[in-house]
Amino acid sequence: MFGGRNSLSLTIQGINEVDTLDYLQISFAFALGQLVMGFISPFAGMIADKFGSGKTLSTGILLSLLGCLFIPFSTNPISLSIALGIVSAAGTGLAGLPIILASVNKLVPAERSGMAFGIVNAGQSLGQLIIAPLAGLVIVNFGWITFIYVLCLTFILVLPFSFILRTRNSETVQTQETGLNLFDTLSIAFKTPSYIYLVSGFFVCGFHVWFIGTHMPGVIAVCGLPPTVSGWSLGLIGLFNIVGSIFAGWYISRYSMKFFLSYIYLGRCVIVLLFLMSPKDVISVLLFSVALGFTYFSVIPATAGLIGKMFGAKFLATLFGFAIFSHQIGGFLGAYLGGYFYDLNGDYTVVWLLDAGLAVFAALIHLPIKERLVYEDPATT
Repeated sequence: MFGGRNSLSLTIQGINEVDTLDYLQISFAFALGQLVMGFISPFAGMIADKFGSGKTLSTGILLSLLGCLFIPFSTNPISLSIALGIVSAAGTGLAGLPIILASVNKLVPAERSGMAFGIVNAGQSLGQLIIAPLAGLVIVNFGWITFIYVLCLTFILVLPFSFILRTRNSETVQTQETGLNLFDTLSIAFKTPSYIYLVSGFFVCGFHVWFIGTHMPGVIAVCGLPPTVSGWSLGLIGLFNIVGSIFAGWYISRYSMKFFLSYIYLGRCVIVLLFLMSPKDVISVLLFSVALGFTYFSVIPATAGLIGKMFGAKFLATLFGFAIFSHQIGGFLGAYLGGYFYDLNGDYTVVWLLDAGLAVFAALIHLPIKERLVYEDPATT
């Protein structure tokens, strides 16, 4: 599911060949998708808490399938934005990580949640590792529309697995949870500085990964390299994100989550600056993809773990959903500004530098976070 969604950016160059669409309009559709996905996430958490994860995930997969089916027929900015930026993105929001991680968190002991989150996060990277190189080959040999239909087939194949996570909130409750209802918990969360810092840092993650996820094929094209390199680049990001996610799960089960997040964001800044200074050949692109992959989504287990540590498992789907909303606002800006500055300057240098600066901000803002349970009195944090 996630590997397929993350590989959709490989179709940008093909969509751009449609006479009635330009690069900035396509970038807007992708950027709108990030915003819609994030907006849906908190409500998806509430729906899953009420009706169960299985039904929520199934509905999301079907919506993603429907949106993707309409992409090849979207020949103007409005129809593309509806298919890709609203329908498909809403489905991804409903079948998103908040639902899956919250379900897993209710199925494992608290002391093993960090490693469980890392394994789940590695799963989405495995999908990207498999689908992204396949997408590059299909697009080169059969065209981008054929890849869209292959992607729709994968959504159909994963649909039965949604029932494996058909947990309800009432089935399992962590012992440290209070008797607070959802709205009391949300009120406390948005008055808790540590939660605000965490959500703000996750905004930067969204900017980073969706700028790269959307425009890395464009970056590679500017370097004069073929689309197959784009597929291998996204595949390597997926492969080494598996390593990074498993390492993240192991690390946060033993050491500080907030310091791990600071290290990762600072590492992203260094990786981006080194890439900017390197020659833009196949080797540098692939090395960049390897280094980037290790940090790409490895912040997710620690972010979800910190929310669980602060507020328990009961409303993790909703609270992480609001963090995802912040993440996707960043994703909207990363995807759109990448297209905007490329359209303006013919390259992505301004956005790369902005990305590096935001990574430093994220590294610093996690340092004041307090890693402990938040009770009724927010002043205890």
